[in-house]
Amino acid sequence: MADSFPMPEPYDHGLLDVGDGNQVYWEANGNPDGKPALVVHGGPGGGGKRSSRTAFDPEKFRIVRFDQRGCGRSLPHAGDPSVSLAHNTTEHLIADMEKLREHLGIEKWLLFGGSWAPTLMLVYAERYPERVSEMVMIATFTSGPEEVDWLYRDVGRLLPREWEAFRDAVPEADREGDLLAAYSRLLVSPDEQVRLRAARAWCTWEDAVIAHESKGSPGQYSARDGADLVAFVRICAHYFGHAGWVEPGAILRDVHRLHGIPAVFVHGRLDLSVPMKPAWDLVQAWPGAELVVIDDSGHTGSPDMGEAVRAAVARFADR
Repeated sequence: MADSFPMPEPYDHGLLDVGDGNQVYWEANGNPDGKPALVVHGGPGGGGKRSSRTAFDPEKFRIVRFDQRGCGRSLPHAGDPSVSLAHNTTEHLIADMEKLREHLGIEKWLLFGGSWAPTLMLVYAERYPERVSEMVMIATFTSGPEEVDWLYRDVGRLLPREWEAFRDAVPEADREGDLLAAYSRLLVSPDEQVRLRAARAWCTWEDAVIAHESKGSPGQYSARDGADLVAFVRICAHYFGHAGWVEPGAILRDVHRLHGIPAVFVHGRLDLSVPMKPAWDLVQAWPGAELVVIDDSGHTGSPDMGEAVRAAVARFADR
């Protein structure tokens, strides 16, 4: 299998007016006549990272990236506490993806992404199965309440010191209650230092959960500038505090709508952030879906995971 491919400069980009005062940034790379692929970023609120390398052969794929509402180059930016998140939900993002597809004149596209991205990809695909050609999902998180509870409370059994620091960064009265709601309140404080302290404490916890991984680093989540750091954490707390606005069990219940769409799930056995069970359950109920388990990988990947992801994309290149 070839190494990852260089990512060419965008041949087209823009801001798409999606309503509610929001403009979503998008860009297209690769071959304008190639197989369309939409890269969905994680987070939520992470923004579409502009890596210099990609799993997609730019001669074969028309690679579309976009920044979800409130982050990256999309406007307005959620790093500003005065920006409302009332019109920033999973339903809004699904509508944005469909508006972008129509704007670009794409009939069907491959969906690609990891972590939070599969939540959005799966809900979109179950809504518009006729618009999806294939799916490649990495470290799949489906935003179920048990997954959210695991990441922000239960995995603290393995990292008690780090989790207590995460808990103790909110006011004492909130520590035994809804931590995500408590962080959401801090992140709209009129005091910039309060917002930044909360965002750093959140990301320090996220960094701790991946610290054991070969590609984990102390700054994996926290190495962002002030406004981007606040936007990332604010949007994460907003979405996960509402379990992604996805009815519990609905993605698995409606997986029959995806029958006929080939899919590959790639998951690291060492991933403490995202348990493998949701991906496992989906594959059992989805003919044509495959789960590839990478023994040496966690949430942040490994060379073997990169190889598996590139192999999955290559399999669909000429389909």
